[in-house]
Amino acid sequence: ILSVPPRTPNPASAVAVTFHRTSCGEAAAALQRAVETLYAEGCRTFLSGMAAGFDMAAAETVLACRDRLSGLRLVAVVPFEGHINRFSNSDSERFGRIVAAADETTVLSTRYHRGVYMQRNDYLVSHAARLVAWFDGSPGGTFYTLRRALQAGRRIDNLCPAGPGFPPPMPTLF
Repeated sequence: ILSVPPRTPNPASAVAVTFHRTSCGEAAAALQRAVETLYAEGCRTFLSGMAAGFDMAAAETVLACRDRLSGLRLVAVVPFEGHINRFSNSDSERFGRIVAAADETTVLSTRYHRGVYMQRNDYLVSHAARLVAWFDGSPGGTFYTLRRALQAGRRIDNLCPAGPGFPPPMPTLF
């Protein structure tokens, strides 16, 4: 993967996507509706953390919608060079197709290190005004990301019907 110097998306029109692995395919239709709704609200850039499973499914959904939604962009946020080597053969091929089709790829580290996934999740939060999640309340990376997003005052759209709701961000006075 070649890292392209990041063209920081306008966070006001950017959405990060984070998922638990518990959706069992239920999230696909909800995600497509969310992309279309957010596009209608002015969101044009979607960031995917490129984890195996639903991060890549979200990226594929954005790519599929991009054909009919003018100006829709996908940013593949890869935690480290060699991240692809941790996937099965089929997921490696899928990862390669997504990165090749993405409008931008940002690789955050030249190597794996402790905390690299949290660094990726922090990047997603700091470069998007909103997060779309499939979160059932379980601990893990999605929980970490959503907690950081709440601390940063980001709006969270949880697509998981059994998941917790999130309060809207509080307005700031300064």
